[in-house]
Amino acid sequence: MRRFSYLVLLTMIVLTLAACGNGKAASSKAKSDKDGPIELTYWYAWGDKIGENNENLVKQFNEMQDEIHVTAEFQGNYDELHSKIQAAFAAKNPPDVTMNEISYIETFAKSGMTQELTPFVEQDPKGINMDDFNPGLMGNSYVDEKLYGLPYLRSTPIVYINKTLFDEKGIDPQSIQTWEDFKETAEKLTDDKHIGISMPVDIWFYEAFVAQAGGEMINKDGEMAFHEAGGVEALNLWKEMVINGTMRVPGGEPQQAADMARQDFANGRTGMFFSSTADLTLMLQLAEENGYELETIMFPENKERKVPTGGANFVMIAGLEEEKQQAAWEFIKFMTAPEQAAYSSAYTGYLPSRLSAGESETMQELYKEKPQFKVAVDQLQYGNARPMIKGYPEVQKILIEEIQRLMLDTSLDAQDVLDQAVERATSAIQ
Repeated sequence: MRRFSYLVLLTMIVLTLAACGNGKAASSKAKSDKDGPIELTYWYAWGDKIGENNENLVKQFNEMQDEIHVTAEFQGNYDELHSKIQAAFAAKNPPDVTMNEISYIETFAKSGMTQELTPFVEQDPKGINMDDFNPGLMGNSYVDEKLYGLPYLRSTPIVYINKTLFDEKGIDPQSIQTWEDFKETAEKLTDDKHIGISMPVDIWFYEAFVAQAGGEMINKDGEMAFHEAGGVEALNLWKEMVINGTMRVPGGEPQQAADMARQDFANGRTGMFFSSTADLTLMLQLAEENGYELETIMFPENKERKVPTGGANFVMIAGLEEEKQQAAWEFIKFMTAPEQAAYSSAYTGYLPSRLSAGESETMQELYKEKPQFKVAVDQLQYGNARPMIKGYPEVQKILIEEIQRLMLDTSLDAQDVLDQAVERATSAIQ
């Protein structure tokens, strides 16, 4: 098959998008009786390539039809976005459509802030192929068997590798298959100038390690379970690596800590870095700017190989007038359609949320050109949904605080720290 350069490939995707079969995005139901198009406001999270992706797709949607006009507005990270939505909803001035980080889906749905989408799927005259959405990404789309969001910018965490440093140390990245391999590799990478890995205390990564240890964050009865054997084993691994000096855990606010860890990896100080597949385009750019080769691999396994899925679903705000509901549905369909799923994946590194997008010639050519993109797709077979119990956003904030406490004072006992997190979180959500 003919090989294209990356820039040419992206150009092809844009042209495909402009000519895609969603050209008639707005149905007659969405057309306003008033002069001018129906106006929708769309709030999204994250900047850089992710923000550009959102702005690009909204621009395409607005240019391909004249019945609906969408205004895209950046609202910071997920926590900032969700806080602003809650405040705006209380003030009766929310956006019409937005991104909802998947662990918040149930909280927003049961609080009456987001609209059930099941009737729109069932009554859509053009139909929408729900079987085309990747099954591994649908676990956080339903609440009480009712559809509240469609997968949009979805991800799994992957391991970013400074391949140049690995080569200098004589280490094969593909040799990292287990926790023990991961720990030993971090030791080999660590010297006077380098540390094995720099990693913020991120609940997403902890969820991955707990699952790999055979544990659960929340059990089937909706009770916190991260303080049980799997959670303790995962935290003790991190603690051991911090004590040994092979893992650096930056302190401070979560976003600040994540930025510091990324900078450690970008400037070549660390050999490994955990982050979302959504960072792939940016990390490839940073690697090129800093003069090293970047490789990606799956998360290591312990008792089993497991990773949580992440990212956001597209949701509709509850309480819209019928005309706006229909317009919002057309916009949601466009943003989650196969062509747009392929575009977003190639532009950012997010997973192609539609099966047909992943199987398309566009994506297959990209995987040949940039094999780093395919790692997260291959890893999705081991993906599992994130907890969605009401109150989980508060639980995870408390858990992060407690884990950070142990990372700063490794004399603390992991079991005691996790028990304290359960006690605090139980009190908070009650």
